[in-house]
Amino acid sequence: MMTAPMPIKHEIILPIIGRRQPLCKCHHLCYNRRMKELVFLKLGGSLITDKTQPYTPLLDVMDDLALQIKTALQTHPNLRLVIGHGAGSFGHVPASEYRTRDGLPPKSTPLAHRERDETEDNYWKGFAEVWYQASTLNRYVMKALHKAEMRAISLPPSSNVIASNGQVSVWETTPIRMALAAGIVPVIFGDVVFDEIRGGTILSTEDLFLHLAKALNPERILLAGLEAAVWADFPARTTRIEAITPASFEEVSAGVGKSHGADVTGGMESKVKQMVELVKELPDLQIQIFSGSEPGYIVRVLTGEVLGTVITA
Repeated sequence: MMTAPMPIKHEIILPIIGRRQPLCKCHHLCYNRRMKELVFLKLGGSLITDKTQPYTPLLDVMDDLALQIKTALQTHPNLRLVIGHGAGSFGHVPASEYRTRDGLPPKSTPLAHRERDETEDNYWKGFAEVWYQASTLNRYVMKALHKAEMRAISLPPSSNVIASNGQVSVWETTPIRMALAAGIVPVIFGDVVFDEIRGGTILSTEDLFLHLAKALNPERILLAGLEAAVWADFPARTTRIEAITPASFEEVSAGVGKSHGADVTGGMESKVKQMVELVKELPDLQIQIFSGSEPGYIVRVLTGEVLGTVITA
């Protein structure tokens, strides 16, 4: 008589980012070990949309970026890539109108454990609209990647991330790990998420990278936008900042500035500050902020060239 096989005992089951994650002695070794040649690439909203014109995708730009990414993956087969993209003139427009990132006033009972409150309907109308517009832009990005014959899969944060007061609280990262192991490029993007304190909020790609980097420990994070570098005198743009460290950030931060067009997540100033904080925690990490609109720059940076501003510890 055949007997059923004994179940395999796994020491770690759920690699979740956040306070709900059970701790174990092997957690650091199993889940914070650096993945060789793992790179996070953000395609900024200003790069893939016209941020001065609502709901305007730059389709030719997306097609070119996708072909450059495909070329880099072909010439460097060991490169493992997580792509993120901004919401551009899609998500930021309704997000600004409905103040989606700010969320709702805190209540004593968490959203998951209370009945619907009709006085909040306008906020949730905006929440759903931001989701729709962000996912619409994501579909354009995925279409460009598919057209370039890349194996890529979209993993929307709204479906697997929970925030707490505007910060990632819980994130099941197993699908991202499995996609990388299968040779598939996981794609995430700035998106609405439910929030334990605010009810709802918006997490930018940088917000997401900030937490995902602590789980996957990439070698590099590449932030591609329209700006050639971080400027010391934005918007005059006469003095480039070649390198930023935690020690030098305070000195240069006053001139960094924000962004043109709609951006509810803070623009360049917020982005640089977040990345400086990240390299404090991950001192081996290198971050580059550069122009993705220059011909061939995506390929060059993905394959190891240093362009733009470099942020290191």
